[in-house]
Amino acid sequence: MRTGLPLLAAAALAAVATGAAYLFGPGAGESPAASVTKPAATAPDAAPCEADARYPKRELRGVWIATTMNIDWPSKPGLAVDRQKAEYTKILDSAAKRRMNAVFVQVRPASDALYKSSLEPWTQYLTGTAGKDPGWDPLPFLIQEAHKRGMEFHAWFNPYRASYGDSTAKLPATHPARQHPDWTVKFGGRLYYNPGLPAVREHVVKVITDVVDRYNIDGVHFDDYFYPYPVAGAKFDDTAAFKKYGEGKKLAEWRRDNVNKLVAEVDEAVHGAKEHIKFGISPFGIWRNKAQDPTGSSTAGMSAYDSIYADARAWIEAGTVDYVLPQLYWPRGFKVADYNTLARWWAGEVKGSGVQLYIGQGLYRVGARDDRAWTRPGELAAQVGVNRQYKQIRGEVYFSAKQLLTNPLGAIDRVATTYYSRPALLPIIKKLGGTAPAPPADIKASGTTLSWQPSDRARAYAVYQVPEQGKTCHTTDARNLVAIVTSPSYTAKAAGTYLVTSLDRLQHESDAVKVKTG
Repeated sequence: MRTGLPLLAAAALAAVATGAAYLFGPGAGESPAASVTKPAATAPDAAPCEADARYPKRELRGVWIATTMNIDWPSKPGLAVDRQKAEYTKILDSAAKRRMNAVFVQVRPASDALYKSSLEPWTQYLTGTAGKDPGWDPLPFLIQEAHKRGMEFHAWFNPYRASYGDSTAKLPATHPARQHPDWTVKFGGRLYYNPGLPAVREHVVKVITDVVDRYNIDGVHFDDYFYPYPVAGAKFDDTAAFKKYGEGKKLAEWRRDNVNKLVAEVDEAVHGAKEHIKFGISPFGIWRNKAQDPTGSSTAGMSAYDSIYADARAWIEAGTVDYVLPQLYWPRGFKVADYNTLARWWAGEVKGSGVQLYIGQGLYRVGARDDRAWTRPGELAAQVGVNRQYKQIRGEVYFSAKQLLTNPLGAIDRVATTYYSRPALLPIIKKLGGTAPAPPADIKASGTTLSWQPSDRARAYAVYQVPEQGKTCHTTDARNLVAIVTSPSYTAKAAGTYLVTSLDRLQHESDAVKVKTG
């Protein structure tokens, strides 16, 4: 997905396939003791409200943080640890300012590690030298800082890229591709692991399970890179593996089956290790076109199913992913890959499946002058508006963090002002289990500062302000949601009546307790 030429690569290849010019492709004084009522969910003012679509109660809002080629973080190799930390927290603060609630951080760009690993060498993007120990393990810090801001941390892996070069001799001695050159295929000047080899699948699953076991991540994430994107005049030579393991299938069918097997194996391993961890994939935005399959989308771009052997429909139908996050990096009205058309198509694909749908948004495209649509400051916000028309679309993730900081044309601020004016809880994925924690206990108010005793299993708390007039709608939407905090306290901007609930790590929500300040 976003490696090499990040998500940029996907968009770029689509551009080539379609002839488009796409180059690449989160007070008052002291008061008496708080007045606390029974849980607000049973109080008279908690009668059901009609949901206000402007303020969804639950919505994923994320950003991709690409480490490959130092696209987003760190800004360049060899930085001091304190500088690396400062750059990362700046990204998170920028995301928090826009009320985002998830980050997708690339921890394995090319069979290397952004964390201490016994299975693969240190990534070169920390120090400038592949295999060199950076002197610290960044991953605990990256996770902790995200959690501190109430954000989920999804560890993003590229499953099959082995190296940006095509020589194993230049890799660190501990690199799996150097130790097992028979696992690799040279293609387009790069080195890839052969998806058709059981040993490759075993290694990828082992790498991911190692991270799941040792780190407090919330999700495992794949991008759109499976079999490599087509390169003119180049052939992916997996003939020997096909002869050995093809079992009479056609080559394209066998390749798709190899990817499907890996997806199923990762799904089983992740949930077998920790039930609550989410596993999802961000496929290329076009599954198939109608010209290739009458059930495909009314588009005319590259087909992920036929070109890189990624069958997102199969993952959805098999339930081997918890979510899909298609990369829709084209504007509304773009003839060969219209955003409206694709949003509608993907919404239809997940309907009734139990698999959640988020949309990958092309923030990096904003301001690009090769397409007039992207020179309009409101195009990105308008796309989020399209998403809100479909109940199956449960949020967005933006590529990438660099543009979150630069805010081209003010586009991401426009999204935040128009659509993210309130915080949002994360969508619940029922099959991952979890239950609501106990409500906050011993809640008190001192001036406008609320405090309470931590609830067992609570990772965060939601704070709602009760309107002076009208009923409380906290169970319906986020119109009254003022904050999601990770510590058992909150300082309100004004005196009034508030509700506080407890949230577990999957954001199942407890009943509310009411407290009056001022």
